[in-house]
Amino acid sequence: MALERLFRFRWADWTIPAGLVLVMLGLGAAGPDAMLMLRYDRAGILGGEFWRLVTGHLVHGGGLHLAWNILGVCIVWLLVARDYSPRQWLLVLAVSTAAADLGFLLLERDLDWYVGFSGVLHGCLAAGLVAWLRGTRDWVTGLVAGLFAAKLAWEHWAGALPFTAASISLPVVHEAHTYGAIGGVLAALWLARWPRGGASSL
Repeated sequence: MALERLFRFRWADWTIPAGLVLVMLGLGAAGPDAMLMLRYDRAGILGGEFWRLVTGHLVHGGGLHLAWNILGVCIVWLLVARDYSPRQWLLVLAVSTAAADLGFLLLERDLDWYVGFSGVLHGCLAAGLVAWLRGTRDWVTGLVAGLFAAKLAWEHWAGALPFTAASISLPVVHEAHTYGAIGGVLAALWLARWPRGGASSL
């Protein structure tokens, strides 16, 4: 049963999220100048500042924005940490990041800048839900997958969820959630070709 995943906690599964949180906290402590230098910035990226494609997802617009993303990391990993090995999670993170960046560059040409981890986080949750649906089809799996799909649909129909937009005092780029989720699904489908430990490179 999918609910049992919440009780299969292993510290080893938390090395990646712990590292992510430490990096985000460190960059947050560096202040607004660091955010401006590291955020996704379309003009900067097109001018050769390619590091922004990665760092833009690790910096935030303020303490509350950062806190929401850290909370999201903890919740998502609590739900899906055991579904992939650490190396496989690195692949999910990379593909989700790339999908969000490609979506921004190719389809959101009016998006001048972006900060935050929520797009990549949606990719991680999407990848975890693919693993859930492949392995366990109970009411918990269906409920979580349905709520996730409904959230993405709501954002495209009506924009960001009201409490989200009000809580971070920043424009919510909900398209990042969709692009990240697409990346997570693609990574999960590729990984589904092997069992958890079946690929020697992963």
